[in-house]
Amino acid sequence: MDRKNFLKSILGASAFVSLPLNSYGFSQELLSESMNSVEQTTTGALFGFADAPIKKVRVGIIGLGNRGTTLLQMFEWLIKNGHCEIAGLSDLQEAKVAKAAEQLAQWQSKKPTRYHGKKEAWQQLAAQDNIDLLLIATPWELHTPMCVYGMNNGKHVACEVPVAYTLSDCWKLVKTAEKTKRHCIMIENCCYNEEELFVLNMIENGVFGDITHTEGAYLHDLRAHMLSNEYYEDQWRIKHHIHRDGNFYTTHGLGPISFYLGLGRGDTLDHLTSMSSRERNLSDTAKRLNSPYTSFKCGDMNTTLLKTANGKSIMLQFDVHTGRPYSRINKVVGTKATHDGYPSRLYIDKEELAYWGHQWLSEEAYQQYKAKYTHPMISKLKTISQQFKQGHGGMDFVMMYRLIRCLNLGLPLDINVYDSVLWSAVTPLSELSVAANSQSIPIPDFTNGQWKKQRSLEIMRTL
Repeated sequence: MDRKNFLKSILGASAFVSLPLNSYGFSQELLSESMNSVEQTTTGALFGFADAPIKKVRVGIIGLGNRGTTLLQMFEWLIKNGHCEIAGLSDLQEAKVAKAAEQLAQWQSKKPTRYHGKKEAWQQLAAQDNIDLLLIATPWELHTPMCVYGMNNGKHVACEVPVAYTLSDCWKLVKTAEKTKRHCIMIENCCYNEEELFVLNMIENGVFGDITHTEGAYLHDLRAHMLSNEYYEDQWRIKHHIHRDGNFYTTHGLGPISFYLGLGRGDTLDHLTSMSSRERNLSDTAKRLNSPYTSFKCGDMNTTLLKTANGKSIMLQFDVHTGRPYSRINKVVGTKATHDGYPSRLYIDKEELAYWGHQWLSEEAYQQYKAKYTHPMISKLKTISQQFKQGHGGMDFVMMYRLIRCLNLGLPLDINVYDSVLWSAVTPLSELSVAANSQSIPIPDFTNGQWKKQRSLEIMRTL
């Protein structure tokens, strides 16, 4: 049975037994969107896409809250070395635009155009003739409309995660990118973290053998952030937890895993099943703090299991409600080695029975592997990222450096539009599975079968 008929069989099961669809927990919106998604077609023509080189990339930034301000700081070295300039800034609040412009003036003499106040002000920025790249750091529901508008106005777009959180928006992004021949990249910074790149380099060099299983997560206590009136404008993030239930933040774990497994480059995600625990931690905290939001649909822990077309398994977890140390898990299991993150540990298997055991490598042996397999881009850029104190331990700068330099050189980007929507699509599909008592849900192919072609990972290139 093909995916279209399989999905129709799942979604039509309740009609077969003469029960209303919502008796299975499906929302009409999820049902309609899922049915429509299996009818979509794309070409997959943007694999390996490269546009003409841009000697100095002119950037417009939309959204200057906490994340947008951090991303702005990543441009200091790139601006000072002539690789790019900031041509426009936009935010609803004039004070945020003014503060960003003041900071930018320390590195760039040319003043950017400023837009603020009206909700549609960002469209003026997107329509500017002197902009090559739009950088989008706004609330989730604005990501797809802004990306589509930007591409339709001739701009490459780089968007914070997730690039979309509905299936229809995923299809819309791919179709628009293919039509306009513009880059659409989701800027997933964890793909550029030193640990993940170390693991990836070992995989590419055969240290893990044949990979069978991986695990990733976003386990991050965000209660203080979500319940604050300061961190997220109008507390937009917590509102998703009131009405939705699933994995809302898939890409920090799934992005690096997708590179580990070569998704879109000889393999792809095939199907998933998802379940959420009951909710307790966020509502208890909200009541203690006398928050106006005290009832939430999203469970404290979501666990989503995925299978690839080549039979590899993935476990993704999502919990931003619980007090706990931060973790992305970052587990890779292969026929020759295993890695566990947080803290990073490595086990190397031996063929001889006498060497079989249950201990991680010693610190000394681990450091030997670390020295041998540190990704070349980390070795090249570490001094710069440390000197300029770039965000999240340096990975934000590495991410932005790679994006701008690929555009400078006219090279394919590390993360393409098909990667971006595949990693994002797991969110609505997880919601659908949770609502259907963890039924297995097929994952759409956004590439028109082009994922089957073996391709090298762009992120392994040195620039």
